[in-house]
Amino acid sequence: MPLPGQKAQLEMAAVDRLEELQRATMAAKTPKEAATMMLLYPKNDAPYFVLIERMLSKGKHSGQIAFPGGKAEKEDADFSITALRETWEEVGIAMEDQHLIRAATPIYIPPSNYMVRPYLAFAKAKLSFTPQPSEVKSIIEVPLVELLDSKNITSHNLSTSYMENVDVPCFLLQNQIVWGATAMMLYEFREMFLQTRNS
Repeated sequence: MPLPGQKAQLEMAAVDRLEELQRATMAAKTPKEAATMMLLYPKNDAPYFVLIERMLSKGKHSGQIAFPGGKAEKEDADFSITALRETWEEVGIAMEDQHLIRAATPIYIPPSNYMVRPYLAFAKAKLSFTPQPSEVKSIIEVPLVELLDSKNITSHNLSTSYMENVDVPCFLLQNQIVWGATAMMLYEFREMFLQTRNS
């Protein structure tokens, strides 16, 4: 199927972020490259996916809820390998147990100057996670049905290191507020799942 694309991602973008995206010029910035993974797996006879709570740090995305993922390394053959490797490193799922489905739409993150490549994969069995102690504070297992339920799309007033007192669109998943780039990527995946379900 065709990807829902940036139009879907921007449904979960804060107003000031929309302006920032429009102002950002790739040619002038040469963004760093990264990849993330939405990993589906069976649990209690239902599909789940995994998110992580990042450790508090001095970084732009300290303490946020995110997909497993990270910076591309020179030895990575392509960005899908980056996503597979980072998922193994951050939540302990072996690369050979992750079966790639497809890539989603790349997304540029101005505050940290990263171009992120999201991927979708599945695992055939119930998973046992091992968080990376230096980067992952906790593992969050989310039933896919929560993502598909429009009642879990809301807004929340936030202040961060780069914006203050802003109402941002977000998902409420497992009592966690998921916003920013992760919410934007999730919205595109959500549109993909809904297209499949309704086709």
